[in-house]
Amino acid sequence: MYNRYRVMLRATCFTPSLSRAYCPLFALFLRIPSVHHPHHPSSSPFRGYHSSLQVKGSRDRRRILVDHNRHLCTIPEAAKQPPASTSENLSRKARKKAIQQSPESMLKQKLDMCSRNGNVLEALRLYDEAKRNGLQLSQYHYNVLLYVCSLTDGEAESPSANPGLSRGFDIFKQMIVDKVVPNEATFTNGARLAVAKDDPEMAFDMVKQMKAFGIQPRLRSYGPALFGFCRKGDAEKAYEVDAHMIESEVVPEEPELTALLKVSMETKNAEKVYETLQRLRDLVRQVSKPTFDAIEEWFESEAAGKAGVEKWDVKRIREGVVSGGGGWHGQGWLGTGKWNVTRTEMDENGVCKCCKEKLVCIDINPVETENFAASLTRLACQKEVKASFNQFQEWLERHGPFDAVIDGANMGLVNQRSFSFFQLNNVVQRFQQISPSKRLPLVILHKSRVVGGPATYPKNRALLEKWKNAGALYATPPGSNDDWYWLYAAVSCKCLLVTNDEMRDHLFQLLGTSFFPRWKEKHQVRISVSREDGLKLHMPPPYSIIIQESEDGRWHVPMSVEDDLQTSRQWLCARRSKTH
Repeated sequence: MYNRYRVMLRATCFTPSLSRAYCPLFALFLRIPSVHHPHHPSSSPFRGYHSSLQVKGSRDRRRILVDHNRHLCTIPEAAKQPPASTSENLSRKARKKAIQQSPESMLKQKLDMCSRNGNVLEALRLYDEAKRNGLQLSQYHYNVLLYVCSLTDGEAESPSANPGLSRGFDIFKQMIVDKVVPNEATFTNGARLAVAKDDPEMAFDMVKQMKAFGIQPRLRSYGPALFGFCRKGDAEKAYEVDAHMIESEVVPEEPELTALLKVSMETKNAEKVYETLQRLRDLVRQVSKPTFDAIEEWFESEAAGKAGVEKWDVKRIREGVVSGGGGWHGQGWLGTGKWNVTRTEMDENGVCKCCKEKLVCIDINPVETENFAASLTRLACQKEVKASFNQFQEWLERHGPFDAVIDGANMGLVNQRSFSFFQLNNVVQRFQQISPSKRLPLVILHKSRVVGGPATYPKNRALLEKWKNAGALYATPPGSNDDWYWLYAAVSCKCLLVTNDEMRDHLFQLLGTSFFPRWKEKHQVRISVSREDGLKLHMPPPYSIIIQESEDGRWHVPMSVEDDLQTSRQWLCARRSKTH
């Protein structure tokens, strides 16, 4: 079926009409060369498509919403609501129930279940049943169907053994025939279908056409094509996808960079391996075990031993280190010959136990800190009640700066079944002792912690009053997320942040992967509590836990761990057998 479409559509010329059996968008899906300029909106083959949605069809059709920011919902509004005469007599609860029990909503729920369970056959049965009953499928319905179809293996010998893949192309075509506007998810699922058919070229074409259609690709949009080319060992096409990502300002993550690293290793492209290691250093910092193993494999390879120069300009290397902020020079492989590769650890001062080299502590640019504080304020005001957060900023200006900020809720619960004011006070006292000014640290607690319950006990009340009178306690308002408050306070005061929170959830992902991990590494203090050692502070390390490249060509690569207080971090030490 797949090949038949490709043969038939090669002879099909482009027209703006989507009502033809083989429309331009479906032709794009099957990689038909386009006669229009892909970057010129006026010459797009979909120009007539958008206008036809607005002027053709029934009265309901005219009310179809075409809004990319709202996921391009294509269910007619009249179909969503009961008739006016009925809806006036129904309560809000009854109307909601009617909508939930509508055929469209029931189909959505059942398809979501198929998606969750990967049940391709049931999803196809539901699709066929809906078409027989004349049910108008929305963009959401089609996207879920395409996603479920793309979950198939793609290695079956016959279409009957892989029904999702063989039917997926038909469903994509029917979506266009029904004039349902595609969005980013549509193209991405189409790309997944193409890769399931072992055709990453088609998957890449889908991404290219997204821009012509006014849709910004996302990282997941590029994944099928990039991983597809890497699996086939087509390094040049993988680099082309990577370049397109950079042009679209889409930042790769560790899986994408690891795929590029491996395909570069397979093709013995030492220059690309070097470039990818630098990108891993910048974007990932500490690599997962699969990436760690791949890097180790590279340094042990014959190609790695052949890469490099015997002599280099020492002055130029040092200038590169300074301009890069320390920890790398970026001037290429230094030295020649076989690498000595060892898995090792660092001592508490950052000295490699294998080669005895001391790792550097990379400075943070003050301008970056100011920009980070400004972006943090914008995000917090979007997520929190703006007046409440602005009130906190004003309070902080009056009472700050502080030498340390304590995440009170987190500190009071470390190794505790219930919140402990006694433990929190121990942390406060320890930081007052080590503070240069001997001032109390700022304690951030949610208001629910400072009123009622244990807060009313005399000793706890006395502590709270003491901190409050010293201007060292701030109670965040009800309904707020105190994470924004203690993080902003620590950033704006340029001081230590005391919390065992790993800061990996969605809230902290909003802050990006560039500056925030560097800031956290230099400012976060964690604690451990045990019967043997009591309360122990774990201060920021005196070196940067990041891939480091030395001036003499050595490399040190850290492996990420869930909790380095419990698990020793492994490092890869790679150095030439001969020094120059």
